[in-house]
Amino acid sequence: MSKPNVKFRMAVMLAGLAVLFGLVFGYGALRGYFIAQFLKSYANQVQTVATITAAPSPWQPQLQSVGSLTAFNGAALSAEIGGIVDTIDFDSGADVKKGQLLLTLRPNNDPAVLAQLQANAQLAALTYARDQKQFAANAVSRAQLDSDRANLDAARAQVAAQQALMAEKQIRAPFSGRLGIRQVDVGQYLSPGTAIVTLEQLNPLYVDFYLPQQALAQVQVGQRVDVSVDAYPGQDFTGTISAIGASIDQATRSVAVRATITNDKLQLRPGMFASLNISVGTPAEYITLPQTAIAYNSYGDTVFLVRHGKDANGKPTLVADQVFVQLGATRGDQVQVLSGLQPGDVVVTAGQMKLRKGVLVAINNTIQPANDANPAPPNE
Repeated sequence: MSKPNVKFRMAVMLAGLAVLFGLVFGYGALRGYFIAQFLKSYANQVQTVATITAAPSPWQPQLQSVGSLTAFNGAALSAEIGGIVDTIDFDSGADVKKGQLLLTLRPNNDPAVLAQLQANAQLAALTYARDQKQFAANAVSRAQLDSDRANLDAARAQVAAQQALMAEKQIRAPFSGRLGIRQVDVGQYLSPGTAIVTLEQLNPLYVDFYLPQQALAQVQVGQRVDVSVDAYPGQDFTGTISAIGASIDQATRSVAVRATITNDKLQLRPGMFASLNISVGTPAEYITLPQTAIAYNSYGDTVFLVRHGKDANGKPTLVADQVFVQLGATRGDQVQVLSGLQPGDVVVTAGQMKLRKGVLVAINNTIQPANDANPAPPNE
C-alpha cells in the first residue's frame, strides 16, 4: 500500500471522528438549551393553590376509642320448669315494672295438691296444740310431743315446697325495663330454659371499650366521657367512667374500661356501636392544619408555604417554599403542628402536588378542604 493512500484514509477517519464528536456535543448543547428553556418556561408558570393562614387554636388533649352499649340490667327470660303456656300478660316492646306478671304456665292439679298439703299441715297443727295441753297434764310423753312438732314442721315445709313449685309457673319481671319481641304463644309447650322474651333496663346504660396500656395513667373512675352514635349524628351523650379493668390484655396490650351514661329520653339501645372521646390533660394552644396540607414522607413530613419572591424577570410575585414540620396528634380533619411553622405563615392546603420550591403561585381560596375538628359525615 502506498503512503499517499494511507494518509488519505487517516484524513478521512479524522474527519469522521470530528463530525461524530461535533454531533454528540451539538446534541448535548441543544438538549441543555431546551431543558433550560423548559425550566425557564416552567418557572414562569403560575400554579393556583388554596391556602390557610397558620394560627394557634385551643387544643384539648383527648383519648379516642370505640365501644358498644350494654344494658345496665339485661336478661333473656325463661321458665325454670316445663309446661304449657296458659296466659301471656305482656305486649312486645312494653315497659314493665319489677315483679309484674308476664306469663303463666298451666297449673294442672297444683291447686288441689296445695289444698291437700295445707289440710295436712292444719291437722298437724291441731294435733300438736292438743298434745301440748296433754303434756302439761302429764298425759303424753315428751317423745310424743316432739314427734308431733316434727310432723307439723314437715307438713308446713311440704306446703312451702308446693307454693314454690306453683310460683315457678308464673314468670315475673326481675327488674323494671323494656321488653323485646315475644318468642312464645299460648298453648305452646315450654321446655325449661326456653327463651320467652328479653328484658333490658335502658336507663342508665353501660358503654364498654378498650384503651391502649399507655393511656392507663390518664384515666380514672369518675372521669367524663363524651359518647356519640351513628343514629344521632352531631349529638353527644355524656357519661362517666365507672370501672377500669384490673389487668391488661396480653394479646392487644389494652385495658377494658366501662362508662355509665344517662339515657333519660331512651334514645339509645344496647348493642349500639359508639365512638368515645375522653378529655385528658390541660388544654393548650397549637397551630393546626387540615391533614390534606401535609405531604407525608419517610424522610420527614413537609408543607408548602407561600412567600413573597420574584419571577424570572425580577418582578415581585408569590412563590412556593417547602419546609419540614413535626406533627402531633390528630382530631377530625385536623393535625397538630408541634414545630416548623410560625403564626402568620401562609400554608398551601390544596394544589401542592404540582409545586416545587420556587414555583410561582396564585391564591384562590374559593374551595377549601375539610378542616373540622369534629366532622359528622352523612350516614349513607
